[in-house]
Amino acid sequence: MSSSTVITNIAALVTNDPSLGDNSPLGLVRDAAVVIDGDRIAWTGESSKAPATDNRLDAEGRAVLPGFVDSHSHLLFAGDRTEEFNARMSGRPYGAGGIRTTVAATRAASDEELEAGLTRYLAEALRQGTTTFETKSGYGLTVADESRALRIAARHTDEVTYLGAHIVAPELADDPAAYVDLVTGEMLDACAPHARWIDVFCEKGAFDGDQARAILTAGRAKGLHPRIHANQLTHGPGVRLAVELDAASADHCTHLTDADVDALANSRTVATLLPGAEFSTRAEWPDARRLLDAGVTVALSTDCNPGSSFTSSVPFCIALAVRDMGMTPDEAVWAATAGGAAALRRDDIGRLTPGAYADLTLLDAPSHVHLAYRPGVPLVAGVWRRGVRVV
Repeated sequence: MSSSTVITNIAALVTNDPSLGDNSPLGLVRDAAVVIDGDRIAWTGESSKAPATDNRLDAEGRAVLPGFVDSHSHLLFAGDRTEEFNARMSGRPYGAGGIRTTVAATRAASDEELEAGLTRYLAEALRQGTTTFETKSGYGLTVADESRALRIAARHTDEVTYLGAHIVAPELADDPAAYVDLVTGEMLDACAPHARWIDVFCEKGAFDGDQARAILTAGRAKGLHPRIHANQLTHGPGVRLAVELDAASADHCTHLTDADVDALANSRTVATLLPGAEFSTRAEWPDARRLLDAGVTVALSTDCNPGSSFTSSVPFCIALAVRDMGMTPDEAVWAATAGGAAALRRDDIGRLTPGAYADLTLLDAPSHVHLAYRPGVPLVAGVWRRGVRVV
């Protein structure tokens, strides 16, 4: 039989329900309380009106917000690319193979090594307030290696993405059409049972618009829903393809035309921004302000991967989004919680309202604004996932 717990004396409670509190998108309730019953939120409101429960916890004037929803990561890999990063940051040329370096290391790793890496990064993210994460394959690029990555991922999350179309496998570099046939045929057949999503890197040097459409359409026919790496390095067809196929999310969205922005604004497709990638490559920042002002739904995620964004910290990405992408602290926190949930087409996470999962983050601060105000400081004082305190 489940027990109930009330957390009282919360200085600022982010509910992401505009009908509550200050009626803002964050639904901010001051001097608040929240009741957990089993794995769900049972009640939120002013602390003085909290109902009786089995257990009681005093937040001591700190802030509580939904657990972060990291809707874009690449955690199934082996090795690292320290030398590549060091060369890039030092202004030196680097001759190794980028993603291909990780592919070689991942293929050589055992299942146990891949799973140990995954659980390490998940624990790291959890300590920083992430309670839901999506992760992708994409560093195996063979039928066996892609399917084993997804099998391992599925033991740890429901949000598993098949990304056989990350780049063309090195052994088929001279015959990309044959690789697309593999990704949409035998590899898809082996991977679909272990995934919810299908993704493709639609970019010069990876897959063009026609190839991306073929890959996503094949995945959809197998019951996988599309998401897409779009418009990261150059202007291209990715964003409009995402809208055409009702993809849950178009991720990166750095180089956009007015038509791209309009398409996103008039669709269900979320623009997921990944500032860790721009930070780690010194690339141009996505213009979040432009998207938000147009009415686009925006999510923030880490893009945690060994090459271009080796961070698992959503708070760090919130600080970057506020400092360099034109977002307000409120917008960035919403994007990292409710926005991530929207990018996963979920309404049971990313908010603290009755019926949602009891995924909460307690900050050692009186306001969620401190996530941007005090960058780099470990502010997460407690984390509950599905009603159980895990940090």
